[in-house]
Amino acid sequence: MKYATEHKCGVVVKGPKLSGNISGTDPLKDNCLLLKAQPLDDSFEAKNTAEVVNELSKEITKILKSHPINKKREEEGKNIANVVLLRGCGIRIEVPSFGKNHGLAPCMVAPTKIIAGLGLSLGIDILEAPGATGDYRTLLTSKAKSIASALTAPSQPPPRVFVPGEEEFKPGRVEGYDFGFLHIKAIDDAGHDKATILKVRGLEAVDQAVGQLAKLLWQAEASGSFQYYLCVTGDHSTPVEYGDHSFEPVPFALCRLGDFVGAIGEENLDVVSLEDFPLPSVAAGVQITEVKFSPGTLVSYFGDSVSEFNEIAAARGCLGRFPGSEMMGVIKKYMKTKYE
Repeated sequence: MKYATEHKCGVVVKGPKLSGNISGTDPLKDNCLLLKAQPLDDSFEAKNTAEVVNELSKEITKILKSHPINKKREEEGKNIANVVLLRGCGIRIEVPSFGKNHGLAPCMVAPTKIIAGLGLSLGIDILEAPGATGDYRTLLTSKAKSIASALTAPSQPPPRVFVPGEEEFKPGRVEGYDFGFLHIKAIDDAGHDKATILKVRGLEAVDQAVGQLAKLLWQAEASGSFQYYLCVTGDHSTPVEYGDHSFEPVPFALCRLGDFVGAIGEENLDVVSLEDFPLPSVAAGVQITEVKFSPGTLVSYFGDSVSEFNEIAAARGCLGRFPGSEMMGVIKKYMKTKYE
C-alpha cells in the first residue's frame, strides 16, 4: 500500500490465480455500510481475488483501529478512520507504448497518481513540476512551464522525469519531446465537493494557465524552429449539482498555436504574466448566487462557428461526436492534412 494524492492510496495484491473482474468495497455514498467485494464472473480467479480483497479489507481495519492517531481521536470523542475504501480493481496489462503507437516522443505532467500510473504504463515520461500537487493547492504555472520546457528542447536544459522504482527525478530526453499532456484535477474536485464558486474560479485559473502555456510556446515558435498545436478536452463531466461523474460527451477543441494567437491577438498574449499564481481558495459546499461574466466578444477564428468551450457549444462543431479511442487519430490527421 502506498500513499497517492489527497485521501487516496494505491493497493497492490500480487500472486497467482488473480483477476481484476471484481466489485469494490466502496458503497459510493455517505452513511452506508462497507461493502464486500464480489466476483463479477464465475471464474475461480475472480472468486479467489474477491476473497483475498475482503480478507485484506478486514486486516486494514484491524491495523487502523489500533493506530495511535485513532486511539487519540477516540479519547477526544472524535470519529476514527477505520476503513480504506477499495475500488477500481484492475490488473496491469502489457500494451504497446504511446511512442510506438503514434510515432511521437511523449511526456506528461500529472501529479494525480492514477493518471501518472496510466502514463507510465504507456511509456510516457512523467515530468517534474515543483508545486504541482494534483489538488486544490496545485501551481498551474509550474505545470505550464514544465510542459513548455520539455516541448522547446533542445533550446532548454533537459527536463527532469520520474524514474520508476527509484522514487526520484532525473534528466529526461536531451532532444526534447513532441507530445505533451498536461492534466488538471482540481476542477473535478470542485465538482465532487459541490463547490460552485470554486469550480468557476478554478476554470478561470485554467484559462490563465492556458494563456501562460501559449505564451511560452509562442516564444519558441517565433524563433522559427517549432510549430505547435493546442488541444483542450476532458475525460468526463462532474456537475456540482450531482457531485459525481456524469455521462455527457465532453467538449474537444483543437487548433494550431498560430491560429490561437491570431484569434486572441498577439498583443493580449504579450501582457500575460508568467508569475506563479495559486488556485483560488473557496470553502467546499459554498453555493453561488450570482456570477457576472465579462468574456468580451467571442468569435471563432475559422474551422467552424463554435466560440465557447462547453458541452452544448461543442456539439455544434465540425468534428461532431466521436469516441475517445479516435482522439489521437483526429489530432494527427489535423496536423498532417492542414499544415504539412
